[in-house]
Amino acid sequence: MKKFTFALTALLAFSFSLKAQQFVSTDPTNRNVIIEEFTGRNCGYCPDGHRIVNELMASNPGRVWGVNIHAGGYAVTSYPNMITPDGNTIHGGFNISGYPTGVVNRSTPDGQSRSAWAGMANTQMSQVSECNVAGMVVINPENRMATITVEVYYTGNSTVSENYLTVAMLQDSILGSQADYGNYNPTQWVGNQYVHTHILRDVITSSAWGDPISPTTQGTLITRTYEYEIPEVIGSPNGVNVDLNNIFFLAWVAERQQGNAYRPILTGCELDMVQGVDAPIYPSVTGVMQAGGNTCSHTKVIEVGVQNLGYETITSMTVEVELEGETTTISWEGELPQYAGEKLTTTIDVPFGTYTANVNIVEANGTPCSHQGSGSISCIEWADLETEADEVELRLDLMQDKYGAQITWDVTASDGTVLASGGPYITLAGATSTQLNIEYFTVPADECATFHIHDGGQNGICCSYGHGYYIIKDSEGNVLVGDEDNGQFGSDAYHLISVRGPQANVSIGATEVSGVNYNHADFAAPLEYDGYPDEVGFECKKVTSSEPMIINGFLNEFRNILGFTDELEPSSIYMVKAYAIVNGQTYYGTETTFQTWTEGLNELAASLKLYPNPTSSVLNIEGEGLCSVEVYNAMGQRVMTIEANGSVKVDTEMLSNGMYVARIHANDGTVINRTFSVAK
Repeated sequence: MKKFTFALTALLAFSFSLKAQQFVSTDPTNRNVIIEEFTGRNCGYCPDGHRIVNELMASNPGRVWGVNIHAGGYAVTSYPNMITPDGNTIHGGFNISGYPTGVVNRSTPDGQSRSAWAGMANTQMSQVSECNVAGMVVINPENRMATITVEVYYTGNSTVSENYLTVAMLQDSILGSQADYGNYNPTQWVGNQYVHTHILRDVITSSAWGDPISPTTQGTLITRTYEYEIPEVIGSPNGVNVDLNNIFFLAWVAERQQGNAYRPILTGCELDMVQGVDAPIYPSVTGVMQAGGNTCSHTKVIEVGVQNLGYETITSMTVEVELEGETTTISWEGELPQYAGEKLTTTIDVPFGTYTANVNIVEANGTPCSHQGSGSISCIEWADLETEADEVELRLDLMQDKYGAQITWDVTASDGTVLASGGPYITLAGATSTQLNIEYFTVPADECATFHIHDGGQNGICCSYGHGYYIIKDSEGNVLVGDEDNGQFGSDAYHLISVRGPQANVSIGATEVSGVNYNHADFAAPLEYDGYPDEVGFECKKVTSSEPMIINGFLNEFRNILGFTDELEPSSIYMVKAYAIVNGQTYYGTETTFQTWTEGLNELAASLKLYPNPTSSVLNIEGEGLCSVEVYNAMGQRVMTIEANGSVKVDTEMLSNGMYVARIHANDGTVINRTFSVAK
């Protein structure tokens, strides 16, 4: 559904323009470029067009944008149906003779072949634009209403008295099929799914060709505001969900409307976009993803994107990450102003397979809430190989089918470095011919390598065109990956290979803390290791924070790791553990808890008593001027609040064994933290 309400302001006086504009620049600039690519999922050469536009955008950030319009004979209505009425209208306004075809700033009435786009884009970017465009989109995720403000400022005179402003919504990360005859765009394949990007989903203005704006003379500022309800789904039949986290908006100004011989785009831009609601505290989960790439470990790094949609600054959050019944808590402290975003990380153990990680922000600024999100998390099984050498040589037996020219493979390290690659191979004469290709490659010790095989025909290396397969063996002939029946894999197959070198015998003891005052502490931890580590130090964090500070350390002659810091906060509970990095692997010691001093002493601090500590049932807290006590667990979660008058009894019956923090408040406003343990 579209909703149009807009205000138009044309300010002819230059002085008033400077005062009124919020987003757009008033300085003369060169033209930006909009490339409208007419494409379709059944078009095997279209991925080459996608690649060309992607490269132009990457080479000219903030200057070039692609708009993929699914229209014409190669666009299909099966899922995901990305055909739109506005796209069909724009497609019909140009002379299109093949696919992919594109128009660059609508500078020609005919669609141009993909080989011409780069030259035409460079020509456009070298010309001075008659106007600038900028703006802001504010989306309310609760009702999916977008408030779109666009400003157009004329730094020169247009050749016509009336121009046309277009605002369009595009979407990234739509997974679906795609013909790709020559594997033109391999980076957009994820398994056997193609990642469709910058897809035209809707035109916000009243016409696909834009809304008329005038006057178009130097010094004019035009501001338009649109209220747009973002649909849940666009496309019929087999429509695609409109994901608020993967949409963006473009605005451009064209000299003439459709129907004229030429209708060039003067310039365009991507509008800034934020999400916001009319509430003081409103954190939002913007994404949940697996970070760090493939690892030969069940421990995975999870990255949670959060954004402050309310109008008050968020200073603390508690976030729960649940996967297969196990919950991990992230306690965050900092400053997150309105519209600002932050990425929180944690580690969780993931069994083999693919699962959904559910995230819930349960507290912000001490106020309970519930804001949820989810993401897919996976753990791929790996082949395990031990070696005493610095690297191992592996053998790949690749039995190709008839269409060897469609087959490529590569081996990458955990940091993305390509260790080896091969293919394409020859095309064989017989209809079901096969041929064995033997390749060798090496993988360093202590590396988790990814083997990736790709078939451009998207039908594997088997079946109707010959019985192909792939097998990876070690130097002794042991099979690590594959068998003679794995040729049917569609477009892609992936495998992990873990090569483990000699394991270091590293042991680190508990950290001893001394020299503690308001902001300082000294650390020492015993290290047992015959060699010299690559790095040693300490990770120290407040119990209410998920982010540790890294403290550089050194080894003394007695093989103790030593370090210190002057960056602690007064009256705070900290947890510290030593670490050593050996051959790229990090080893940790046991965590130790300590507390910094309170600045100054008052009656409460002088008289404060906690007993018995540890406690098995009741903890007594006594002190002059004591008025209330808050109890926090080791994750920084408040588990109880007790009002007091000089003394209080904390019933620990409902508390689990472990360490807790008593946050003790005095009548004069002083706050003192003390630790206690529950041991039943």
